[in-house]
Amino acid sequence: MTTTAAARPAPSVPRPALRPWGSLAWLHTRYQFLETVRVPIAVIGNLLFPGLALLFFVVPQSAITSDPVASTAAIAQLGTFAIMSACLFTHGAGVAEDRALPFDTFVRTLPARPGPRLAGRVVNGLLWAYLALVPPVVIGIVLTAATLTPARALGAVVMVAAIAVPFTLLGMAIGYAMSTKAALAVVQCVLFPLAFAGGLFMPPEVFPDWLDAISQALPSRAARDLVVQVTTGVEASAFALPVLLAWTAVFAALAVGAVRRDEGRRFR
Repeated sequence: MTTTAAARPAPSVPRPALRPWGSLAWLHTRYQFLETVRVPIAVIGNLLFPGLALLFFVVPQSAITSDPVASTAAIAQLGTFAIMSACLFTHGAGVAEDRALPFDTFVRTLPARPGPRLAGRVVNGLLWAYLALVPPVVIGIVLTAATLTPARALGAVVMVAAIAVPFTLLGMAIGYAMSTKAALAVVQCVLFPLAFAGGLFMPPEVFPDWLDAISQALPSRAARDLVVQVTTGVEASAFALPVLLAWTAVFAALAVGAVRRDEGRRFR
């Protein structure tokens, strides 16, 4: 008995192979990094200001540059500012700008989950945070008495990622909640007051008592104290780590809420 054509099984069509999660995350990281590099002023602004602040405000003070602990603390403070700046501008103004582009809308309608895209954005911000530290570290090595033991240098490298987490979340909350113009203004209004009040431009030891009390409740001050402790051995406030963790939880809730509202508003 012969088999008719209708009874024959249809030939199977191979499905296209899906990229693994890590490969997609790396693809988004590379794309976002190249997008930033193609705007030279963004790169210059990210790398230049912390180094210039160290060069103009710290290096001329011989009382600081001749003291290894004071020099290292000054570089740690401005390094913390560099991390904050890179994270807030990359994930605040950068996310808002991307959301305004038609290509971002197209990418978000693809069947891939949003995880690799968000992971690529976070890794890209972290890369720029590390790059932003290069000028102040080089200036500090050449023009000051700052020193780091290998153990403290390793601790500083780890602290960059730890400090970047809360400010990455804050940047994403701003970027997903606001338009490009609003996000850029809010990032600037948030970054510089937090930096000044957090003791990143001048040591908290010179603060009046009322400002010091407010400062210790801020994430920038907590980050600064922890970085200074890791790099110099000067004991941080007992409240630094709890304060930073608390703000991380707050920023995480704001970021998740902003992402969900944006998804519901634009992709119903």
